[in-house]
Amino acid sequence: MASRASTPQYPSAARIADSPCYHQYAASLKCLETFSPDKSKCQKHFDVYKECKKKEREARLERNKNRSFFS
Repeated sequence: MASRASTPQYPSAARIADSPCYHQYAASLKCLETFSPDKSKCQKHFDVYKECKKKEREARLERNKNRSFFS
């Protein structure tokens, strides 16, 4: 019997570590840890991550545009 750890409950749900934006995400968290009370010092990291996620979403929408729900 296969373990649950090897088969994700929701196969379509992506893990953040698999995202092309993982490095930007990690940099944002590291910045927050470093400058804990002053989030304003991390704004550049937040903006870079936000832009990456925006591009990732646009690419996903473009890939899915020509897919049919009924095929």
